[in-house]
Amino acid sequence: MKTTDIKKLREESGAGVMDCQKALTEAKGDYQKALALVKKRGLAKAEKKANRETKEGYVASYVHATGKIAALVEILCETDFVARNEELRQLGKDLAMQVVAMNPASIDELLAQEFIKDSSVTIENLVKEKSGKLGEKLVLHQFKRLEVGV
Repeated sequence: MKTTDIKKLREESGAGVMDCQKALTEAKGDYQKALALVKKRGLAKAEKKANRETKEGYVASYVHATGKIAALVEILCETDFVARNEELRQLGKDLAMQVVAMNPASIDELLAQEFIKDSSVTIENLVKEKSGKLGEKLVLHQFKRLEVGV
């Protein structure tokens, strides 16, 4: 197992060094299998956090290039530290872009959609992956889509 593989896996997944090393060992050096293991474990970590209270959060926005459609998305988390995290903020922007592009009618519909930037993952799994990576429960609390003339 190469140190460069551990570093690459850590950068891509956000998992700890030991978790990356363990995943690479279990996958017998196969990087893609190790990445899948780390992601699966991240989702498991997110499930364990399901009962935690979320009192902090971030409101993200996205305005389409035409200036005629926009969205606001509220993501809740456990601490102000994570609320200020750039990865959480980017997730919020991505979700706001998703709302503009796909116009979901409800949070459940949004969570079930394929992510527009990566159709291999649903919005629900995207949020869970980020929750596992950041180490806190994340909740997509609400969103609002605005369109000129509608």
